[in-house]
Amino acid sequence: MTSRVVGDKETVPEDAPGEVKDKAAKSAGPREPCFDPTVGVALPPPTWRGEPRNRLVVVGDSLTHGFQSGAVFNTDLSYGAIIAYELGWLDAFRFPRYAGLGGLPINLELLLRDLESRVGSDISLWELPLALFRARQFMDDVEDYWERGPGSVYPTVGAINHALAVYGWDLRDALDWTADQLEAQIVVPKDDLVQQLVENNSERAALRVYPRGPADRDLTLFDAAARLGEDKDDDTDQGIETLVVFLGANNALRTVTDLTVHWSGPGYDSLADKGQYTIWRPEHFRSELALVVDEVRKIKARHVIWCTVPHVTIAPIARGIGGKIATGSRYFPYYGRPWVTDAAFNASRDLHITGDEARAVDYAIDLFNEDITEAIRTERSGGGDGTARDWYLLDIAGILDRLAARRYINDVNARPPWWTPYPLPPTLQALQPPIDSRFISGDGHGGRDQGGLFSLDGVHPTTVAYGVIAQEMIAIMEGAGVTFRHPGGELRTGPVQVDFGRLVLRDTLVRFPPQIVDSSLQTLAWADEHLGWVLRTLKSHF
Repeated sequence: MTSRVVGDKETVPEDAPGEVKDKAAKSAGPREPCFDPTVGVALPPPTWRGEPRNRLVVVGDSLTHGFQSGAVFNTDLSYGAIIAYELGWLDAFRFPRYAGLGGLPINLELLLRDLESRVGSDISLWELPLALFRARQFMDDVEDYWERGPGSVYPTVGAINHALAVYGWDLRDALDWTADQLEAQIVVPKDDLVQQLVENNSERAALRVYPRGPADRDLTLFDAAARLGEDKDDDTDQGIETLVVFLGANNALRTVTDLTVHWSGPGYDSLADKGQYTIWRPEHFRSELALVVDEVRKIKARHVIWCTVPHVTIAPIARGIGGKIATGSRYFPYYGRPWVTDAAFNASRDLHITGDEARAVDYAIDLFNEDITEAIRTERSGGGDGTARDWYLLDIAGILDRLAARRYINDVNARPPWWTPYPLPPTLQALQPPIDSRFISGDGHGGRDQGGLFSLDGVHPTTVAYGVIAQEMIAIMEGAGVTFRHPGGELRTGPVQVDFGRLVLRDTLVRFPPQIVDSSLQTLAWADEHLGWVLRTLKSHF
């Protein structure tokens, strides 16, 4: 694929959308984040009445679902649950559970710890058959549990969950899927000895999120949130105090999980056809976003926090190969799997995207985020339907940019003028070695060698990183006037700080990652070659 020069050493592929080419041609660098939650639009003093029954509702994808290391399992440690804990409201916060055998679709951390307990931290040549046999047995157990065992029975979801999120979902999924449609997708599972993937795992996960009463079966995620908005006392004006909307990552994520860039076209807005695309053209994203904005307007929520789309090319599942394209560039010539070394990489053989493609993906995401920011500005100004709404922006993309080790932290020349390092909370700053955005690995002595922000799938946050997201949302909520309480009910005073000590104790990856995953990541390379773990954990969507 050829590229064209569009400015000072800025190139994008010829098949990139026109808006992306124009953005690259006009830009001297990446989008400057907006760290003002009000996007510069002040509102008159509020006249809220009472305290809503539903203090927090979150709508989103895997980042809201609590996905980690290839599975959704510790949903009590999602950022929504962390916020609810700090609100003193965790006992009332309703969220789905996925306790069986490490969750859905496959818990990579649990699998690797199981292997480590049986063959040690090094898989020698003579141990490979045993390791492969045990890994396949583990995956078969997971498949049986969710397809034919206790996990195949869907719990009765009575009251609507406050955590309304499903991994792998993009804007269209949240707009369209209902419980009836999800159940209709589930086929009679086969006990496949080769593929060993929980069939319809995403639908099975979603059915633990959705209410399925007789009057609920045609609800979308936004419809369910709207029902919670109507659930209010006579002395309150809204049923929801704070609503979080965190969607859009899956409109670009597959560029790095599949390592292919396929721009959206006809059918991008269809559940049946959109799966052929790995990234949405900005005009298509804008069209879908407008529909989401319309749905959110209908929800009676006092405050709404919208999150930007993170730059997926920073996720360590796609590692930059070689040195930067040029001094001052953000990009590497190629992006491949993290276990492929610079010396071993072969562009004619190894799956990859180019630096030009990565730049085009980032510019598209910048355009996504400009549209999200403008939507909030419009609604706060009353320009949507004449009603000024208390909507806020959380620029997750900007936060991740400030934590990007190989892009900015380790390359002073690549830093844009606005860039400053993100100040991690003191408890996390005290961790040694310092946590960063590289792929997590063990040091051979029971500890961590590098990484700590991303879990073992190279895409989703660790528990402490979910805590960072929660802390940023809490700061916005406090600015909006939300009150936080201790578990006993008494009001908290001063700025609310997430209990990162509690999260560190729960974060087994950061404290003692599997030593079977060393800095070479060759165990993951073996797992992907023989078990296809990338396919099973990162491509499990509709």
